[in-house]
Order: sequence, then C-alpha cells, then structure tokens
Amino acid sequence: MAGVVVVFDFDKTIIDIDSDNWVVDELGATDLFNQLLPTMFWNSLMDRMMKELHAQGKTIEDIEDVLKRVPIHPRVVPAIKTAHSLGCDLRVVSDANLFFIETILNHLGIRDCFTEINTNPSYVDEDGRLRIFPFHDFHSSSHGCNLCPPNMCKGKIIERIQASFAKEGQKRIIYLGDGSGDFCPMSKLKEVDYAMPRKNFPVWDLISKNPELIRAEIHEWTDGNELEPVMLNLIKKITFQDSVQLLSVDCKFETIPMAVHEPLRPALPVNQ
Repeated sequence: MAGVVVVFDFDKTIIDIDSDNWVVDELGATDLFNQLLPTMFWNSLMDRMMKELHAQGKTIEDIEDVLKRVPIHPRVVPAIKTAHSLGCDLRVVSDANLFFIETILNHLGIRDCFTEINTNPSYVDEDGRLRIFPFHDFHSSSHGCNLCPPNMCKGKIIERIQASFAKEGQKRIIYLGDGSGDFCPMSKLKEVDYAMPRKNFPVWDLISKNPELIRAEIHEWTDGNELEPVMLNLIKKITFQDSVQLLSVDCKFETIPMAVHEPLRPALPVNQ
C-alpha cells in the first residue's frame, strides 16, 4: 500500500465545519470578523482576529478548548485509521493553519497517521498570542495561479508531491476535498488517480461545470457514511490492480515446462 497516497483537505472534509469560522464564532468575535472581511484577505484576517481575541483576554487554552469541540462525523476517524493501517501514505493539504489542525488531530488521536501537513504556518508568540502566516508569501510575490487564493495554491503542492514520486516509484493519489480551492489540485491529478469531491459543495459545482479539466476518476461522497466506504473501496481497487500488474510482470520470467500439460483449475472467486 506504499503506492497509495491519500490527500485530505481539512475543513468540511475531515471535520464537518470550517475551523476558522468555528473559533471566531465560539469565542464571540463574529461581528468583528464580518466587519473586517471585506477589507482583508482571509488568511491575514485570521491573524488579525487572533490579535483581537488575545486583546480581549482569550488564551491559547481557550482556543484549544474550542477546537477540541469541533463537530466531526463518527465514521471519519475510523476511516483514516483503517487507511493508515493498510499502509497508505496520508497527507493533509489545507488552507486552515497548523495550530488548528494539529490541535484537532492530536485530540482525535490521529496526528501520527499523517506523514505531512501542508497548511498555513502558525505559532504561539512570547505574549501567548497565536500568529498565523500565509503558506505562500503573497506580499513578496504571486504564486501565479488565478484559481486559488493568494496565500496558497493547492495545485502547486500536489505538483510537488507528484514530483517526489520520481524518486520513490509509481504512486497513485486519492484526493478528498470540498471547497473551491480543491478544484485546482484535483485538476493536477493524472488518469491513474482518483478525485473524491464532496457532493453539493463548491468543488463539486466547479467539476460539474468543467468536467473536461479533471483527468482523474471521480467518486463523489456526501458525508462520513459515504466517505469511508468510497475511500476504502478505492484503496482496495488500487491494491488489486497493482497486484495483477505485479503478477503479470512476474509471469514473464516464469519458465513453463513444455512436456507437461495439466487441466486448468477453476478460478477462485474474488471478494470485492
């Protein structure tokens, strides 16, 4: 299963809400957030909101407590644990931030399931304030993608992951996401890969309008009840295909005695 890389978006994919909105709402800063939103990029606004919350006396522990209460579908964590136990390489590509994501994953007991988290960097400064920075420093240069927000192009992250495969051998990607920012990385997937857009969410709408831009095989899902079987069935499908391919290669090196002939045995049923 080392040949399967499962890439998860975070907000509204692993968890059922947007973690930024959740923290802002739960800590009573919704009105200020909505007031500032038209004037700032989202990522910069979240750093500003952490400054405002700190000034109001909200602590890092308050933020952690809120994050530990995020709603999540009960089948998502078991699905992630199963994929990890099968040997899949699990990664996160998210426009949230590292503190939010790691706090939640640690609380759920699945942080160690992921080999890599690609997201906006964050840290707690000496004053106890959470600082949030852009993944891509758009103040100094543009990442050049007009599909993605200025602070992060998920498509470029996928291209970097794909480039790393050249050293590691052939791998196939399963990408799960829901937002408009997940359309660009899904468009970078190859024919051997799989896109899992969340149905009736922004990425689903974009794919429906531009299906010719997606080369990967598309498998929709609506919630954790569908995410789990769809993802695990794709993992099993890839495993079966790789086993057949490996078997066909091995057979080329087999020497078949010409003087011996035995009747073929009935094929064994394959459990799907």
